[in-house]
Amino acid sequence: MNAVNGIKKGRFIVVGRVGMDLSPVGRTQTEHASEMFVAMGGSSANIAAGLVKLGLSADLVTCVSDDAVGRYCLNQLDNYGVGHAHVRTIQGEERTSLAVYETRVDDHQSVIYRNNAADFQMNVADVEAVDYSQFSALITAGTVFAAEPSRTAAFRAFELAKDAGIPIIFDVDYRPYSWPSPAVAADVLSRAGALSDVIVGNDEEFGFMAGGIEQGLQKARDLAATTAEIVVYKMGHKGAVTFAEGQEITTGIYPVEAVKPTGAGDSFMAGFMASLSQGRPMKDAILRGSACASIVVAQEGCAPAMPDTDQLDSFLLDHSGPTQS
Repeated sequence: MNAVNGIKKGRFIVVGRVGMDLSPVGRTQTEHASEMFVAMGGSSANIAAGLVKLGLSADLVTCVSDDAVGRYCLNQLDNYGVGHAHVRTIQGEERTSLAVYETRVDDHQSVIYRNNAADFQMNVADVEAVDYSQFSALITAGTVFAAEPSRTAAFRAFELAKDAGIPIIFDVDYRPYSWPSPAVAADVLSRAGALSDVIVGNDEEFGFMAGGIEQGLQKARDLAATTAEIVVYKMGHKGAVTFAEGQEITTGIYPVEAVKPTGAGDSFMAGFMASLSQGRPMKDAILRGSACASIVVAQEGCAPAMPDTDQLDSFLLDHSGPTQS
């Protein structure tokens, strides 16, 4: 399988959560807030919205609760043009995820409400209802594997994607609060990584899978040498090392005045995939993904801050350029 060929066709099925984000207006701390900015959230939904803004097609597979928050999420998916024929509304005690995070970098606070999360109720029947032949690539993020029945369903989606001959793109996205233990997370995320054609993660996440942060870079290198076609090892402000096409490509970042630390990874994924879909060289695609990440951390909100193609091109035109790698 050539993963880039599937990515170039630009029809993505994205597996994972959608939720509601609340942010105090301005740089206010949550405990002193009197007004909130409301937006769609959830890593998979953010990625899907970013893909659509950049001219691609994306459909989401997940579950939402049968209440006002769940309906808000469905309405937002419509607003962004993300398909939700495979988003199931469920009844019961489970609730759609809610995140409260601040638009500030210093002393940033995030509070994530994930107890009895509705998206973890995604089951095998949900993923088996998808016709994977209608899509050209599958994207998911690590949180989808954190609990059952979502974990088994996600692995089944991987099997079905492979049967359909479409590449699997995996953002490790380790969130400790979602997992029963670090040991379970390391085992499950490593299994998911071994099945993936494209893997994106940061130095801590690869280190986590490898058993120590000092072993993370070698873990990324080993995955690229054995099972994955593309592995992106992100290092925050130090840029990234990408293993692809038999090369190790080092890239910097586009410095900006960040107003929050959230949303960068989701935007990077959308920008990276969109750039590969346009046939851009690997290094150019990575840098455009990095530019998307910088655009999002410099603005309020996550999904609303995802750039479209014109905004991305304008940013690149106006910016002095990436840091030296």
